[in-house]
Formats: sequence, structure tokens, C-alpha cells
Amino acid sequence: MPRILGVGIATLDIINLLERYPEEDQETRALAQRRARGGNATNTLVVLAQLGHRCAWAGMLPLEPDSLLVEEDLARWGVDTGPVVRPASGKLPVSCILASRATGSRTIVHYRDLPEYPASAFERLELAPYRWIHFEGRAIEELGPMLERAKRQGISVSLEVEKPRAGIEPLFSLADVLLFSRSYARSRECETPADFLRRRVPAGKVAFLAWGAEGGWCREADGTLHHRPAPSIRVVESVGAGDVFNAAVIHGCLQRWPAPRILEKAVALSAAKCEREGFDGLGGLI
Repeated sequence: MPRILGVGIATLDIINLLERYPEEDQETRALAQRRARGGNATNTLVVLAQLGHRCAWAGMLPLEPDSLLVEEDLARWGVDTGPVVRPASGKLPVSCILASRATGSRTIVHYRDLPEYPASAFERLELAPYRWIHFEGRAIEELGPMLERAKRQGISVSLEVEKPRAGIEPLFSLADVLLFSRSYARSRECETPADFLRRRVPAGKVAFLAWGAEGGWCREADGTLHHRPAPSIRVVESVGAGDVFNAAVIHGCLQRWPAPRILEKAVALSAAKCEREGFDGLGGLI
């Protein structure tokens, strides 16, 4: 049986590699284009599967042709899709991604015409087999009951907080590990990553914060802060680097590594992802 459950989205990613970002109202030719499965939760699960974990995904997968790409890729990594809800209508979310060769950064235009995964579906799942549940911080009205149920059953929980969403802060107390993005931290009007971790994370909580080229930070439950700089690399593709960081943190927590080691491995694995297209070949690097 799977031991890690991820709750969140899957997408169709259409990734265009450009020499550099175009100016407004400019036409430019892509150097390359590929279609891939994306989505924060499924990206994280694919990496965890490479690290030796048995994983399952709970999300929405509509009955339409683009969903086959998601199913085939998750099957390749052995990620169980049994908990998935399959609506008869709706469209798999699409992320159109512009990746700049000049800077290594990316811009994403996301389109969604699909309901969020409902708490009613999560309520029907048998949670006893799972040691860990990872949630994306989205659809707050659905997320709250799911976090509460996991907490009642004593299952370890991580919560990814990527974007500011009304009502998400009160849910921080329900997670064992909080995983923050740079964009979320910046939205909280904090001077530095350390300032954010000291001021915006509830007392007694473990938190990790990915900060791109500057590496990552973490705060232990007793308030101790750690920072690890990122190695100097040639960036090929940064799409999903934060999801890889999160997977490494979850892996380290399950291995009961100390926080500094978890942070070191998460920064290193995230950097390794940026040196390649996609997520293949990450399992032997941690």
C-alpha cells in the first residue's frame, strides 16, 4: 500500500524554451517546446517515488484526452491514482510556460476550468495506511476539513503555502511541517527570509522556505534558524524546482534527519533539478 498521499493538482504543462523573454506585442520563435505532466502535488510525488517511497495522489482528473498524459506519467513512476476523482466534464488545467535560456527563469500563464478536490472525497478515503499526507495550500474551504481529519488520525502532515490565499494562516496550526515559497514570504511584507520565519510562522512549528538562487532557510520548532546557499550551476529549467525542494524535505523528515541535513539535501536536490529538463534521474542524488 502507498505510504505517502499527496493532495493537490495535476496540469498539462506546455513549456516553450525561448532565447529571452519577448517584449509586449512582439512575436518570437521558441527554441523548443514540450508537453509534460505538471502540478505541484504530482511533481512532488514523482520525486518522492524516485526516492523510494510508495505514493498515491488525490486530485481531480477529468474524463478528457489530456488526462491520459497525466495517468501515463504517474503510472511510469508507480504513483497510485486510486484516490482520484474523475468528473465527466471539465478540462485538465493547463499551464503555458515561457522559459528563458538567458536567465533560467520562467513565467507561467495558468488556465483552470475544473472544480477543486473536495473534502467529501477525502472523507471517504481510508487513511490508516498513510504515514504522511502532503497538501497544497489551495481551496481553503475544502482544505480545512481535510487537515482536521488527518490531524485527528495522528498522521504527519506537510502543507505547501505557495500563494497568499484568504483564510490560509489559521490552518498553519494543523500542519506538522510548513513549506513556504519565496513569493508567499514576500507577500507578507518581511525584510528577509529570517524575518519572515521569525515573525510569520506560529511558535513551535517547523518551517522550510525555498529562495531560488539564494538557497533555502528553515526554522526548527524551538526557533533555531538555518540557511544553506545554493550551489553555482548552469540553469537549464527551473520549472518545478520548489516541488523538488518540498519532496526532499518530506523525505528527510520521514528519515528523521536533523533539520540542517534536511535543508542541505533539499537545496542540493532542487539545484540538481534546475540542471535538467523534467524530473528524471533525481532519485540517486540524495
